[in-house]
Amino acid sequence: MQFDSFSAFLAMGGYGFYVWLAVAFSVLALGSLTVATIVKRSQIIQEIKNKHQRIERMRAAEKMENTL
Repeated sequence: MQFDSFSAFLAMGGYGFYVWLAVAFSVLALGSLTVATIVKRSQIIQEIKNKHQRIERMRAAEKMENTL
């Protein structure tokens, strides 16, 4: 489908408001999901690091206890 001008493209045959509103909501939803995924991933990585450090501290404490 071709449009005669940029304003005709934006108007989308009289349905421009609904089309662009749907596009905006879609972009907003995808952007929100992307941000949420990035934040959750960093939280999970930090949680894994914390658990690993805790295990290392427990092993070190166990080792100290066994040497006494």
